[in-house]
Amino acid sequence: MPAAPIPGPEPDSESAARSGPESGREKDSKPEPVEGRRRRFLVAVLAFCGVVVAVMQTLVVPLLPHVPSLTGSTPAAASWLVTITLLTGAVFTPVLGRVGDMYGKRKVLIASLGVLVAGSVLCALSSQIGVLIAGRALQGAALAVVPLGISIMRDELPPARLLSSVALMSSTLGIGAAVGLPVAALVVQNFDWHTMFWASAVLGLVDIVLVLCCVPESPLRSRGRFDAVGTLGLSVTLVSLLLAVTQGADWGWASLPTVGLLVAALAVGLLWGAYELRTTSPMVDLRVSARPAVLLTNIAALLIGFAFYANSLVTAQMVQEPTSTGYGLGGSIVVGGLCLLPGGLAMVALSPVSARISAKYGPKTALALAAAVMAAGYVVRFFTSHSLWPIIGGATVVAAGTAIAYSALPALVMRAVPAGETGAANGLNTLMRSVGQAFCSAVVAAVLANITFQAAGRTAPTLHAYLLVFLIAAGAAVLALAVTLCLPGQALASKAGTVEKEHAAGRRFAEEGA
Repeated sequence: MPAAPIPGPEPDSESAARSGPESGREKDSKPEPVEGRRRRFLVAVLAFCGVVVAVMQTLVVPLLPHVPSLTGSTPAAASWLVTITLLTGAVFTPVLGRVGDMYGKRKVLIASLGVLVAGSVLCALSSQIGVLIAGRALQGAALAVVPLGISIMRDELPPARLLSSVALMSSTLGIGAAVGLPVAALVVQNFDWHTMFWASAVLGLVDIVLVLCCVPESPLRSRGRFDAVGTLGLSVTLVSLLLAVTQGADWGWASLPTVGLLVAALAVGLLWGAYELRTTSPMVDLRVSARPAVLLTNIAALLIGFAFYANSLVTAQMVQEPTSTGYGLGGSIVVGGLCLLPGGLAMVALSPVSARISAKYGPKTALALAAAVMAAGYVVRFFTSHSLWPIIGGATVVAAGTAIAYSALPALVMRAVPAGETGAANGLNTLMRSVGQAFCSAVVAAVLANITFQAAGRTAPTLHAYLLVFLIAAGAAVLALAVTLCLPGQALASKAGTVEKEHAAGRRFAEEGA
């Protein structure tokens, strides 16, 4: 059977259901296509939702140095404003993706945006660190908006528009981060810091209204029961792992809490995996996830997430280092944030380019090209770290590679999984990017904290510390390139999709019989 013209399994009843009204795979009546104005605005609305969520993720970064004095807390407590969103985002992204596949993606999308609004209002109303952490936890759950949006696009859009639309949606994570940092810095420098949380709440409400007006409910559903035990096991595993990684530098890598969490993550993860392989309706279908086309894509996503995040973490900080260090430029937090803005614009411009590369040469080629561009960008950064414009240029090259990578990853995922598992599979892929970012944050913090010198009476990272970060990030990009080259080709991926559809059909038959 020939491969479908879009990433995914071959055109049986499943792919036909997501391409148009000819087949209702798990629906009594034929699904209505998205027509006219609703279809024209569908992609723009979902992409706007993704940008708002990504902006929220980076909103507090310029504020962190000031949080202890503003809230009467400690720097360790302030760091939880970032850590908690990572934890809740990691847990809720695959879970809500699966819930959307089962019960309705639009419903879950609106609920996620509602949680974002609630978290934003909570942060806007208080200066207590505990309340702020709770609000940020709610905001982190909204990261599921991106895989949910990708899944809705796969169900509703015609094949000709799918790749470019998914590319834009996936890139919103990087676009929002690049735009959010300078905007947040401007607010912190010129307004009351609560303003940015009120703005986040208003944007979330606008998102909800736009979704209600322009985004239809997907007709596709995955059958089976919700896997509560699998969800709990996945949550405990992720929280234990990410908590150890993000807090290990402060607690000590050999400390009892860090080692205990790592052991707990390993033990619970093994038990969770054994349970998921036995249950008929798993939270994460490990048989699908273990297939080379999916497994290698997720490993590449982790490495790409690592390489991308290093660029975001060190660029603004490096520009803001005082001139007394011999390499710092003494820029303000606004200038530091603005250095990432050209990269965000490059991501917007390159999303459709990545889609065309994926359509003509395949998403594997696009991802390999992206990894190579990111590695080249860090080489540029390694040799041009003494003046502003070369720093911006190198950061923009890395962002350009990230745009192509983030656009290609969901195309690779959709090519390898059944249509009914798109939300969960893209949620897992987004999770792997977040895990890569968590590991990057830990590595960068360790390098910059341990390779230091005294400059004008203060301790600062040496230039060699920053250069080492660039080399490590370049290494992650090269590893991502190597993993990508090991991905199966289009024909093998399509064959794997056919086998998996048969497996999924057998599993649904078993569930219905039960």
